[in-house]
Amino acid sequence: MIVIAIANQKGGVGKTTTAINIATAMAATGWRTLLIDLDPQGNASTGLGLGRDQRETSSYDLLVNESNLAECIVPSSIPGLDVVPATVDLSGAEVELVSVDDRTGRLRNSLRPHRGHDICFIDCPPSLGLLTLNALGAADTLMVPLQCEFFALEGLSQLLQTVERVQQRFNPELGIIGIVLTMFDRRNRLTDQVSDDVRDCLGSLVFDSVIPRNVRLSEAPSHGMPALVYDHSCAGSRAYIALARELIGRLPEQRKAA
Repeated sequence: MIVIAIANQKGGVGKTTTAINIATAMAATGWRTLLIDLDPQGNASTGLGLGRDQRETSSYDLLVNESNLAECIVPSSIPGLDVVPATVDLSGAEVELVSVDDRTGRLRNSLRPHRGHDICFIDCPPSLGLLTLNALGAADTLMVPLQCEFFALEGLSQLLQTVERVQQRFNPELGIIGIVLTMFDRRNRLTDQVSDDVRDCLGSLVFDSVIPRNVRLSEAPSHGMPALVYDHSCAGSRAYIALARELIGRLPEQRKAA
């Protein structure tokens, strides 16, 4: 199973929207897909229509109680897409993990023996605490949503430094599969400037596909469904379909689904 963490310590950059829609797009192309909601806000779970009564076991149990992964998986309404939901209990996990052994490796230990899915996405919280470090420790690679604004660039450098530390300390295989430019608005000159600056600095690491500002992307979570289901023909949905196609092209050949 290929494990991809979707992370950026800055909030409001489109992490959860990206997680929901890229997971849906991958499932639609035939990949057996798992989405782990590691954000205490639980927005990815809500955005896929999972009510509170469907979250008897969660990512909290996976990390703190070391529950079996299969026990925590809940099927979504999207064929081929399963979810490990989040609950409010997860907000206390950071404190509870501080005193345990191998506190940054709990998620990795849970995912390592799993064979039921082809690909797994982890929706991380907007911080670089123990939850995100668990995701980076478990991941094969990292996808970084980046809002096209100046402050997002400052946060990116901090995230890249964290990735280097993770590689040095407990996951030397961690890579970055790509940077996704989000909330792209061609009417705003700053958007183009930030996009050009990021591409000048990081080159081919930046995906060609960009995610536009789109009302339908914002509306979809309130209906408990991904934008690709809510309105598959809107600009945001088309952008995520293109991103999924590009992502598949970047995955190692020997690990692609048949």
